[in-house]
Amino acid sequence: MNAFYYRPIAQTDRHRSAGALALAGGWSWFTHVERLSREAAPEIIPAAAVPEAELRHFVNRRGLVCGLAMDTPRIMGILNATPDSFSDGGLHNSFEGAVKRGFEMAANGADIFDIGGESTRPGAVFVPPEEEIARTVPVIKALRAGGFDLPISIDTRKAAVADAALSAGAGMFNDVTAFTYDEDSASVAAKHGASACLMHAQGDPKTMQDDPHYDNVLLDVYDHLAARVAYAERHGIARGQIVVDVGIGFGKTIEHNMALIRGMSLFHGLGCVVLLGVSRKRFIGVIGNAQEAADRVAGSIALGLEAVRQGVQILRVHDIKETKQAISLWQATR
Repeated sequence: MNAFYYRPIAQTDRHRSAGALALAGGWSWFTHVERLSREAAPEIIPAAAVPEAELRHFVNRRGLVCGLAMDTPRIMGILNATPDSFSDGGLHNSFEGAVKRGFEMAANGADIFDIGGESTRPGAVFVPPEEEIARTVPVIKALRAGGFDLPISIDTRKAAVADAALSAGAGMFNDVTAFTYDEDSASVAAKHGASACLMHAQGDPKTMQDDPHYDNVLLDVYDHLAARVAYAERHGIARGQIVVDVGIGFGKTIEHNMALIRGMSLFHGLGCVVLLGVSRKRFIGVIGNAQEAADRVAGSIALGLEAVRQGVQILRVHDIKETKQAISLWQATR
């Protein structure tokens, strides 16, 4: 028996078809889906032909993430308090610089502040938890003491780091390993009642770009995330608090990345908020002829808007002001 997967064919035209269904209770809608299988060719079928249990995941309005409603596209601002991250490493790894940048992000229109103390770029080396805590937790405490009221996400794969950050005022555990690196991670998130972002990655940062391979990248990533969402639920984290991230560039070729972006609407079938993180990544420079990371803003925004068109609720970006402007103009045309 074939296992079927369903990808809504997302639309955003203001002239919405009669009987169209809202995608994840948001701004995109659909009347048909692409039915996918590992054994059969794709085919287009009416949304009404999707089994009720699967269809429910596609249409149900998403829960709050860190207290934020997902009824409009949200921007997660990236702060790497590291010396070696691929785009902004070394720019904000002083305590004062990191705190200042946090307030700048809020002023520029960020909805969520994501801070990390260990680079996950290809080839990055391990950072001990004590050092990672020292890079991030004092910044979180200082921001909260200064009246910073945006939700804060801690970008880490280590339970001890997340525990310290959540105790200091963070509200989301953003784990690039989807709770596979540290067996205590899910229980830490549950203990704090935190939202959790579960990302797909093949391999670890040091080796992940060494000839990555998939049988079917879209379906392989979907199956992995479905298993990790189920794992998180078993450990006390409600599906409404879970965000999923396909992990663009984490053990993936350019072709893998583009297949995932083209098929992003599939991941609404997990019943979770969907996040896309493509900001300034290397493949954008290859396709868009931009060697320097800082020159990839336009390409990052183009891909972000395509994801928003497919109903993706959160964009994780370096360039907040520019992304905010692009989303505002995109919304004005709807």
